[in-house]
Amino acid sequence: MMRLSEIQPTVKWPGVLRLAALVLSLGTCCEAAERPNIVMILCDDLGWGDLGVHGHPHIQTPHLDQLAAEGMRFTNFYSTAPVCSPSRVGLMTGRSPNRAGVYDWIPPSGKPRPDAREQVHMKRDEVTIASLLKQAGYATCLAGKWHCNSAFNRSSQPQPDAAGFDHWFATQNNAAPSHENPNNYVRNGKSVGQIEGFSCQIATDEVIQWAQGVHARDPQQPWFAYLAFHEPHEPVASPAELVRQYEGVAWNTDQAQYFANVHNVDLAVGRLVQALDDMGVRDNTLMIFSSDNGPETLRRYQRAKRSWGVTGPLRGQKLHTHDGGFHVAGIFNWPDKISPGQVTDTVGSALDILPTACELAGAALPDRPLDGMSLVPLLTTGQAAPRRRPLVWAYYNAINDARVAMRHGPWKVLARLNGGQFPKRTNLTPTTLKEAQSAELTDFEIYRVSEDPGELVNLFDRGCEQQQQLVDAIRQGYAELAEDSPAWIPSGH
Repeated sequence: MMRLSEIQPTVKWPGVLRLAALVLSLGTCCEAAERPNIVMILCDDLGWGDLGVHGHPHIQTPHLDQLAAEGMRFTNFYSTAPVCSPSRVGLMTGRSPNRAGVYDWIPPSGKPRPDAREQVHMKRDEVTIASLLKQAGYATCLAGKWHCNSAFNRSSQPQPDAAGFDHWFATQNNAAPSHENPNNYVRNGKSVGQIEGFSCQIATDEVIQWAQGVHARDPQQPWFAYLAFHEPHEPVASPAELVRQYEGVAWNTDQAQYFANVHNVDLAVGRLVQALDDMGVRDNTLMIFSSDNGPETLRRYQRAKRSWGVTGPLRGQKLHTHDGGFHVAGIFNWPDKISPGQVTDTVGSALDILPTACELAGAALPDRPLDGMSLVPLLTTGQAAPRRRPLVWAYYNAINDARVAMRHGPWKVLARLNGGQFPKRTNLTPTTLKEAQSAELTDFEIYRVSEDPGELVNLFDRGCEQQQQLVDAIRQGYAELAEDSPAWIPSGH
């Protein structure tokens, strides 16, 4: 039988005392001169099963595998949404992207639409990791994919510098025309033009050169870099020599291109690690590796012919509220503080990056509710603090019928809205926000994903003793998100 204690972790006083001692010790271990550099590496559409360390039979990722072996690897790490733009906004703010009004991927700004989607962006009053670390004395850099506004590099909306980045080198969405020789990068507001090479290597070059410059000016200056790869999102393009390595094991050239694409990401990470070693800052640099969501579905749209990502045992893919949509890689490496060889089944989230970074940097947390929590105790002592609230997602444009999902301890709960009759929404206006706020959660599904990662056995109305508590928790979590969700007002209204 299942016990209530399996829903809410039991707090043990010896562990609490150890955590209290840790908080006191951080005052000395993270003094200004010893605060770690922080590198957040985010892939685009990388499947959980696409890494060697997660069991992919062909893709070679030795550098990432080594980062995991020498640090801490999460087996239960989640992005903040099952699609790109809201996932990135959630990571940047430590709050559900619904609270920022970013409900789906952001298209380039164009003609006014009835749902006001052309207006969507991360607003200027959102508080980000970069802005908080900058206030705490960190230098900050973004390189790669931004995708947090619709009017990219235009004065009508805030740009990456408004989010706290001293230096930024980015695209609005995908690298164009592909990962090879992209021509749409912008550096600090100025278009760069076509750059020879592959996007993940180009973005890595930018971070390396920027970090070397910061270190040369002041070796004691801590810094934060957000390295947001375009890979392996379509349109996939990979170095020919890497593609040839996989042609003997891939089903076709397109699959070989995908395998080589992930391999190229691994090589870029390896180059960054080597650069940090050469600078002498590797030991006191926290490196975090993850993905914005799960893998794209092969041929879901015309250009998705090279989307051969896999989720391992997980159900669903990108755009799903099943775990394949947002259960992603979570690798943390910090030689000075994280003991090697750790694999944790603690539930972690990209929402946790902001509070974790702030604690390590001695930065003040924003004066607003956060959905994430600091992972510092877990990373430095192996002792996980209880999560204050479940992880809750509301994605109104999900491919599967369940628009609301929750992860709470070993449990995953899904729910439809209004019996599955709630229309798909890519954005919320005042009218549709009211509809979302008044929608009823129905058709619950309950999975014990700690034992059933494929979400195959629905335990709802099958003797689960925690059923009512779990249903109440997802209802409460959704109500809080919907109540705190803003609406976008269509033009002319």
